[in-house]
Amino acid sequence: MDKQIGVQNDEDWRCLLSFLPEDWEQMAADSGALLRLRGFADSSSLLRMLLIHLLEGFSLRQTVVAARQMGIADISDVALLKRLNSSGEWFRQMSSRLMAKMVQEESWKILPKGYDIQMVDATCISKPGSEGTDWRVHYGIDLPTLHCRTLLVTDATVGETLQNFEVTPKLFLIGDRGYSNRPGIAHVVKNGGDVLIRMNLANLPLKTAKDHDFDLLKHLRRLATRDVGEWDTHFSFEGTLVRGRVCAIKKSRIATETAREKIIRAASKKQKVPKPETIEAAGYIYIFTTLPSTQIPAENVLEIYRGRWQIELAFKRLKSLLELGALPKKDPPGAKSWIYGKLFAALLIEALITNSERFSPWGYNIDQSI
Repeated sequence: MDKQIGVQNDEDWRCLLSFLPEDWEQMAADSGALLRLRGFADSSSLLRMLLIHLLEGFSLRQTVVAARQMGIADISDVALLKRLNSSGEWFRQMSSRLMAKMVQEESWKILPKGYDIQMVDATCISKPGSEGTDWRVHYGIDLPTLHCRTLLVTDATVGETLQNFEVTPKLFLIGDRGYSNRPGIAHVVKNGGDVLIRMNLANLPLKTAKDHDFDLLKHLRRLATRDVGEWDTHFSFEGTLVRGRVCAIKKSRIATETAREKIIRAASKKQKVPKPETIEAAGYIYIFTTLPSTQIPAENVLEIYRGRWQIELAFKRLKSLLELGALPKKDPPGAKSWIYGKLFAALLIEALITNSERFSPWGYNIDQSI
């Protein structure tokens, strides 16, 4: 086995172990999964071998061969079967604790009190025979309820910007790179809101505290794996001064490779070559937020951004279950009505689900205001 590959695999494994409950090794002993080492260096080796068997689809014999080649353990397939049979309670305990940990770390629970959280995005819809975007649905959902808060249908000329959303004080908007621009962010701040936006490398020019140009890549290069970077920045737009900070973390090896391959494929389809800076920046997650560190630490900023996948699921539900993307109407008025009708149906379903727990036996609420 190549030495460098072995080092990378060990790094990934240590990263994975960091997600487990603190006393996961003690659980191995208490549950009976590891009463004696006998062939294993420690509980980590046992867990690693079991996961190879469970996740890679290897047979017991293939697993012991792979583990032997990787230097994890040297046991027989019969011994591995016995270990697997005695590890059920260990897996149950770790699963229970891991789920509890995930619930405690849900992003909306680590925000400052008094904030409403809204995740925003847009999806494109095309008419029959069209190769481009004809309509765009701008959508915002609340966390943690996942209820729709904002709904706007526009033609393709209206792009993704936070200016499409109504902003009230103490509203916290979370968006992807399409919203990384000064006009939209300034619109939110001017109306008393705050943002957490994943950045593009060049679309959001920032200044340092000393009013120098902020060199994002220069700062990102200083980060080691699992380090969290944080730098105060600001910008001005049409008289509005926006103070914020950049929070960043280095991706894992696999995540970096995946992101870079995606960039190269996308550029290749357009017969272009991506810039070296773009390829390098793909190895990091970097986010701009207007909330100061006194209200929310950088680690929590990154945790909150993880919740953005919820709006991606909302779009998938709309397009798959309600066929939002299968636009049958060609004329603009009919197409727009069709889109709004689909979205209305989605909101009705959401309302039914929300109220299902308190439905009366007769099927409606007596209070007409509800």
